[in-house]
Amino acid sequence: MAGQVAMGTPVAPSPNPPDVSPSAGPVAGRVAVIGGGPGGLYAAALLKRLDPRREITVWERNAPGDTFGFGVVLSDETLGGIEHADPVVYRELCREFVRWDAIDVVHRGRTLTSGGHGFAALGRRRLLAVLHRRCRSLGVRLRFGAPAPPAAELAAAHDLVIAADGVHSATRDAHAAAFRPRLTGHRCRYIWLAVDAAFDAFRFEIAETAHGVVQLHGYPYARPSPGRGASTVIVEMREEVWRGAGLDRCTDAESVERCAALFAHALAGRPLRGNRSRWTAFRTVGNERWSHGNTVLLGDAAHTAHFSIGSGTKLAVEDALALAAALSERSTVEEALAAYEAERRPVVESVQRAARASLEWFEELPHYLDQPPRQFAFNLLTRSRRVTHGNLRLRDAAFVAAVEREARVPQGTPPMFTPFRLRGLELRNRVVVSPMDMYSAVDGTPGEFHLVHLGARALGGAGLVMTEMVCVSPEGRITPGCTGLYAPEHEAAWRRVTDFVHACSPGAAIGVQLGHSGRKGSTRLMWEGIDEPLPAGNWPVVAPSALPYRPGRSQVPRALDAAGLATIRGQFTRAARRAARAGFDLLELHCAHGYLLSGFLSPLTNRRTDGYGGSPAARLRYPLEVFDAVRAVWPHDRPMTVRISATDWAPGGVTVEDAVAIAAAFAAHGADAVDVSTGQVVADERPRFGRSYQTPYADRIRNELGVPVIAVGAISSWDDVNSLVLAGRADLCALGRPHLYDPHWTLHAAAEQGYEGPGAPWPVQYRAGSRKPPGGRTDAPRPRLALDARPGR
Repeated sequence: MAGQVAMGTPVAPSPNPPDVSPSAGPVAGRVAVIGGGPGGLYAAALLKRLDPRREITVWERNAPGDTFGFGVVLSDETLGGIEHADPVVYRELCREFVRWDAIDVVHRGRTLTSGGHGFAALGRRRLLAVLHRRCRSLGVRLRFGAPAPPAAELAAAHDLVIAADGVHSATRDAHAAAFRPRLTGHRCRYIWLAVDAAFDAFRFEIAETAHGVVQLHGYPYARPSPGRGASTVIVEMREEVWRGAGLDRCTDAESVERCAALFAHALAGRPLRGNRSRWTAFRTVGNERWSHGNTVLLGDAAHTAHFSIGSGTKLAVEDALALAAALSERSTVEEALAAYEAERRPVVESVQRAARASLEWFEELPHYLDQPPRQFAFNLLTRSRRVTHGNLRLRDAAFVAAVEREARVPQGTPPMFTPFRLRGLELRNRVVVSPMDMYSAVDGTPGEFHLVHLGARALGGAGLVMTEMVCVSPEGRITPGCTGLYAPEHEAAWRRVTDFVHACSPGAAIGVQLGHSGRKGSTRLMWEGIDEPLPAGNWPVVAPSALPYRPGRSQVPRALDAAGLATIRGQFTRAARRAARAGFDLLELHCAHGYLLSGFLSPLTNRRTDGYGGSPAARLRYPLEVFDAVRAVWPHDRPMTVRISATDWAPGGVTVEDAVAIAAAFAAHGADAVDVSTGQVVADERPRFGRSYQTPYADRIRNELGVPVIAVGAISSWDDVNSLVLAGRADLCALGRPHLYDPHWTLHAAAEQGYEGPGAPWPVQYRAGSRKPPGGRTDAPRPRLALDARPGR
């Protein structure tokens, strides 16, 4: 493991633990463990300690002292669970641990240090030796040097089979139809090495070579005493860098020597050493199910998380704690395995999301190298989205203050409350109320609801409030309740909204998002059946190609001809003129989410064979024509943005590389910023949901192209906004649901951070409420932090 330590998760108690009498015998009296790594050994020791009557055998194909890798890092939470579950193991581990709290980031020869992190590590061989001794003292049978019998054979003779046989699990492969594994490859090669010296901090160092960027992840695992100091050193690089440097043709010894030479300064000239070390590409392992009959996966056999955020050992040890707890609290193996998976799966999936964000950050590391040194270090430390601006400030306030000074953030001002300029418009802060369809218009005309809805959010402190998608024609609406800008009465109604915002919330800006529904039009209001056709009164829909959104359910659109393209282009320009007269400060062209212009961009929805289909440039042609036409009539001093779907979340669709090219094209045509969303283009998409899950796409576009971006996608806290802005991953952050929950989200964010500056002025009428009222006391039960181990031997 290198980098951030993922937070451990306490073992939760069963809501109704069964009353199992000691005479009834243990659940899972005979247990077979396949794999003698830390997870398998610790599970065996815990289960034997919980009930000494259990017969437990561990099979390990290697000799007792054989192991891959060098150091193992465990979090304080994991250690707390070990301490409660087995104090004997905990005391032995504590005697071995080397502890430190600093992270060093070396950026172009400059070392930037952040403290307060808290790490504990020891050698993998020493960890195994501790667990071997504990297992033997408890009476667990350890069988080394021979592979385990097949899991199916063991399952017939045992009550429980624990498959802890690693990332290349033979058990998982043999029962793939039951476990349904998902193996995902990634773009970097790495090698696991060691140096006989103890670093005094977690160390990240970047080497810029003729072939590309190489990074070192290093951390100590043995105390710096004579003959014992040692550190893990992981060298990682993109596949093309690895091949370009000729490392694919090197022997193992040659690879070790070249890595040592590359990072000679960090190693103080010391040689590196391997341990059956090979260059490999990381694979993320997941499984739809973790158990099959009485066989259960544990550790890397069930799941992996990239070494840059969490060690497999840490996750495996936590798995063992949860499995032991489930078996002690449930009356059958079947119930216990279901409880174990239910408890651990959401925790593991959260870690895997963070690990994926971290590994992708390192894959894209070259795009960040030109950032200022402290911003680069802050970006690296917060890459997984688990360490945030607020969290890091608690750990090392001086480091965060230095990052903010380098970024010219005024003292006492959270990054989210710094201004940002787009053309002639200066936004007072970095918060955007995301476009959200309200489906509450009558014949396209916004009414009292829109005035109150958008006016309330402008009063709530956001720098920019965006309308829902405002449609350019009656046929371009999604539903009968969608707003428009295709009639004079629409313009007058919108003018009432913009006048209110400008008069009653000085400094707030309001933007309009123009769009056309395309093949996703003529549907019911969201709460009556999202994307379902109207029961009556449908209007014809159009699209780049005659492909329905939901085959068999959605209306088949008419493929647009040249006349239709020209008509709709004219509708956009007329709507833009009305938007300007209505007083909007910013205009956004909606080219995302499968609506008409988005439909041209995706190869999944554009099957045209004329000049508007085929190649990426051809698919871009019509959206760019519309953009140019709108930009030509939109006032020069007012900014114009474009929203795109940076991935279709579907095979064969738009990729992040395509999105970079799309963003570059719009920027070249005058887009002042790119609003980076994802998906909603095809009905069979498979998004990877999670906290801030879309922000890496905005990050990629911003740091590869240097184009301002608006990030969206499950950004829910002001801490996230501060982190994204200060790290340089986004310029503006758009939040939707948080503003539905709290129209004054931005003002409340300022109050919670003790900020009273110009970036978040309270309306004079509301100033008496600018302090959070005192809350009542809550006496919720405290969580149990570990399994309640019954005394064994």
